[in-house]
Amino acid sequence: MEEAKQLFTKLKIYSLLDLALIIPTSYNDTTLSKSLVLGQVHTLEAKVIESSVYGGKLRVTFTLTDSGRRLSSTFFRSTPYHHKQFSVGSSHVIQGKLEEYKGYLQMSQPKSIKQIGKITPKYKTVLKESSIASLMECYITEKNLYNEGLDSKEVATLMLLHFPKSIDEIYENNSLKGELKDRLKFIEAFNHLKKLQGKRVDFPAIRALNGDIEPFISNLPFTLTAEQMSVISDIRKDVAKEDKACKRMVVGDVGSGKTMVILASVMMAYPHKSILMAPTSLLALQLYEEAYKHLPSWVKVALVMQGRDKGDYVEADFVIGTHALLYKEDLPRASLVMVDEQHRFGTQQRQSLETLVSSQTHKAHFIQFSATPIPRTQAMMQSELLDVSLITTTPFEREVLTQTISKEDFPDLLGHIKEEIAQEHQVLIIYPLVEASSEVPYQSLEESRGFWEKKFKQVYVTHGKDKHKEEVLLKFREEGSILLATTVVEVGISLPKLTLIVIVGAERLGLATLHQLRGRVGRNGLKSWCYLYSNKKENFRLQQFTQTTNGFDIAKLDLKFRDSGDILDGTIQSGQKFKWLDMAEDEEVVAYAKKRVKIKKELK
Repeated sequence: MEEAKQLFTKLKIYSLLDLALIIPTSYNDTTLSKSLVLGQVHTLEAKVIESSVYGGKLRVTFTLTDSGRRLSSTFFRSTPYHHKQFSVGSSHVIQGKLEEYKGYLQMSQPKSIKQIGKITPKYKTVLKESSIASLMECYITEKNLYNEGLDSKEVATLMLLHFPKSIDEIYENNSLKGELKDRLKFIEAFNHLKKLQGKRVDFPAIRALNGDIEPFISNLPFTLTAEQMSVISDIRKDVAKEDKACKRMVVGDVGSGKTMVILASVMMAYPHKSILMAPTSLLALQLYEEAYKHLPSWVKVALVMQGRDKGDYVEADFVIGTHALLYKEDLPRASLVMVDEQHRFGTQQRQSLETLVSSQTHKAHFIQFSATPIPRTQAMMQSELLDVSLITTTPFEREVLTQTISKEDFPDLLGHIKEEIAQEHQVLIIYPLVEASSEVPYQSLEESRGFWEKKFKQVYVTHGKDKHKEEVLLKFREEGSILLATTVVEVGISLPKLTLIVIVGAERLGLATLHQLRGRVGRNGLKSWCYLYSNKKENFRLQQFTQTTNGFDIAKLDLKFRDSGDILDGTIQSGQKFKWLDMAEDEEVVAYAKKRVKIKKELK
């Protein structure tokens, strides 16, 4: 048992189905061939009728026992052992690839095999063949597979792949049969969901929250969308429970109105306290401004940022802050804790927040918000770990035209920029690098700023390492015409007058990043443009991107062009590899696997 544990650790497997999903890469089949098919490996009974040496090579002619046909073989690396083994009159079971030359059957360098009628799986793992074979023999049994929750067809598929009776049942045109692949997709999804479910730990809440959201909703100068109301309703049900602290992730596209969901949640917690942690001072300040504007006057709001606090956070009902919150020793105990763009905080900051909001036995209701849309399949996976709500629509129609452009389009682009500035609109130009580099075939921020500053007034410049980037962005918001930046503005400040964005070297960025950048324009319903500037005229990926503005569709496209996110640790990163399952396409498979996992859990 201890030895098996060590082997599982070596293989990095954590469940029986992890082991079962190590599918053989090929098989050594010593079953006698029933028919002769050229180009395939055959196992045949044969007798040596001639043997000669020519140019240092051993040539042997056989007659095949079944058909009586002659077959010639050449041994290019012959040894005295071969000469003795394939002496005239000797009988063999030979194995090798069958070919034909001028009507004569040939088999180059055949093996003479001792044991026939056996199919041996070949695995590519870090273990010896004998070790992996004994693990499979010991653990992959029908009983064990049924205990995992698989049905008879799924069990039969795994048993067939690991202990086949016939290769014909496995392959079709040298590829795994379609129905076997489909079942492996399901087993992979089912196994992954079961593991995620095992990682979820629920705690009782500090208290149930039943605050009235009506004064906030009825006072808004606009109507919330059906999806916003649906997510608010999900959160209401969550936070009303005392036996289980809410653990929810709200994923909304750029400009989908997550701020209103945040403020509605604050009202649910009132008169008890809420805390929200944002990744940048700009986002924290923006949320503070929105809260101040839309929450009823009796809800006290405070802002905590490094050296720039507003209001009394000890007395406040709603405290908004950056990671500076983590260093306040007198921060009051909150019943509701929210995090915006959680994946932008380091592991240590997340752990600090965790200790900040929980006692040994009870935890605050916890909601995280993300503006990085994920495909529905991924959301379904994620929801085994925490509850997930998607906001896929925006409160108003955004009219953003996306186009790919290159060098010859520059004069037209310049004309368009002048038109937008004349209408008191703003322009954003994103550069791939701050300083020149021989690695990147595009101008950098520093190389091009002179051109723009000469041609236009009110040009602002910032980048990731700029210590004053937040002040620059705030100044630009109030009085700028053109902002030159790197991807620092990807998630952040709302720029209501921004109508045109140019992304230089767009092919270098992932589609999700391009979508976040495009989300900076047209926030208030103004007609807007996103220009993807590239030296490569034909780029299929960018062309696909110009066809849709829906972040969830973009996320699906992004998956097609790169690996899907690893969500086992509750974050969204690249790296999770599925061998059979396609996270961009197999939504129905995941939905079915989810249903089955739920049934198995209920039957326990």
